[in-house]
Amino acid sequence: MRACALFAVEYQRMVKPKTKPRHGARNRLLRRAKTVAITLGVLAVVGGILYALSRPTIAFNERDLPDIDFASLNSDQKRAALLEANADRCTCGCGMALAQCVATDMTCPVRTGNITKIRGMVQKALNSGGGS
Repeated sequence: MRACALFAVEYQRMVKPKTKPRHGARNRLLRRAKTVAITLGVLAVVGGILYALSRPTIAFNERDLPDIDFASLNSDQKRAALLEANADRCTCGCGMALAQCVATDMTCPVRTGNITKIRGMVQKALNSGGGS
């Protein structure tokens, strides 16, 4: 009996050896790669948002202000004038920016004064950086 049991054990070792699954290392590698890809994606999105927030935006641009002539300005001067026009506030008490007021409120009592102020900003930008 004992010889038969030894023979059965030896036979199982020869015929059906126990093998370790080989996917363990591959699964760990795939999980790590997935984690790295997700982390890089999140960092890219956060970086894009921070970049967009770091640059001042121009809510109302030259197309929104047809009464103002920006043709004599180069792009940097135009950006400076538009940033200033979007930053300054209308004096009628509406709370809007100068550019917003000129672009959207045709009934503002100080609209013509706002147009004059923006034209002064254009002239200031032209004088500060030279012509195009």
